[in-house]
Amino acid sequence: MAKLDVVVLGEPILRQKAHKVLDFDGKLHQLLDDMLETMLDEPGVGLAAPQVDVGQRVILVRLPDDAASVEEYGEQAGVLYEVINPEIVKTSKEMVDGVEGCLSIPGFAGRVERHVGVSVRGQDRHGKPIRIKAQDWLARVFQHEIDHVNGVLYIDRAGEVWQITEQPPEVAEPQGRIETVAVSPGEK
Repeated sequence: MAKLDVVVLGEPILRQKAHKVLDFDGKLHQLLDDMLETMLDEPGVGLAAPQVDVGQRVILVRLPDDAASVEEYGEQAGVLYEVINPEIVKTSKEMVDGVEGCLSIPGFAGRVERHVGVSVRGQDRHGKPIRIKAQDWLARVFQHEIDHVNGVLYIDRAGEVWQITEQPPEVAEPQGRIETVAVSPGEK
């Protein structure tokens, strides 16, 4: 496995719709393994292939598995979801606001309204069809990552975006002093 470079806002690939994966071969398996190492090293809870400069419809999702996360997320904590050619096939009517960040937009966070629950269809690393029902934070992460393979960033959906000016490196969620940054639709 190898750690890959994460591309940041301004790179054209982040705004392009990714291509469907047709070959479920060793090259794809290597990409998945490298993406996992990258996601865990950053650290993140999700990663899409366009974020590592690969224009394919590939996402990884993994909620933390520390003791507090296991208590909060139960059996979903630490489960690795590798989804090839993901698509959301069903959404809950209920929506909820939440704070999101992105490895490709470092130093910023935003408030985004997402569906509380989603059903995701795709394929595993061998091409076998899979379906995942996700709720709450897991559903949010899937929506965020599937947006990436469609060329959409959370800032496109955010009602509010702010810069994080102080954040200890060991803290995964935005904390510390923040400044609200007004972002007009043309600047996203």
